Amino acid sequence: MEEKVYEIYKLIIDANSKMSYLWKAEMLFKWRWWLLVILTITPWLLWIKFKRKESTYRLLLVGVIIMLITSYLDFIGVILGAWHYNWKVVPIIPGYIPWDFSLFPVFIMFLLQYKAKISPFIKALVFSSLSTFVFEPFFRYLKIYCADNWKSIYSFPIYIIIYLFADFLVKRDEFEKI
Repeated sequence: MEEKVYEIYKLIIDANSKMSYLWKAEMLFKWRWWLLVILTITPWLLWIKFKRKESTYRLLLVGVIIMLITSYLDFIGVILGAWHYNWKVVPIIPGYIPWDFSLFPVFIMFLLQYKAKISPFIKALVFSSLSTFVFEPFFRYLKIYCADNWKSIYSFPIYIIIYLFADFLVKRDEFEKI
């Protein structure tokens, strides 16, 4: 069995080597690559400028949890062949990093702090609708994201649950001083 695992491992190493070559030859410094770099950095710069200072650490904690959840779900989707990403910011990290480590958590953190009195269900519907019916199709159109065996409508309830979970976490009063 160890030999079979090693053979598969060698295939992964070979695939990563080919992806790194492709990245350097055909992705690096192209307009889609620049777009992903901008989409990775700009949300955080905007968040730093417009965040509520008194909620910084609570929001960041929720943001990190959202990063973990979304990147794990993306990992599963990519591994199972439901979707893939054609472009990477860096060849040795997954292509979904701009989404899961920047766009999703920052978008959610902004929604959480903006108009806090609005129902979280309405905000969840806004977040899910924009993510499902605007952003996913737009990035498919740009050929950055490809839904291979996935329909956008499947994402809709998942995004609602992610947002409602973030809202639940950010409103907890269980934080105590150390």
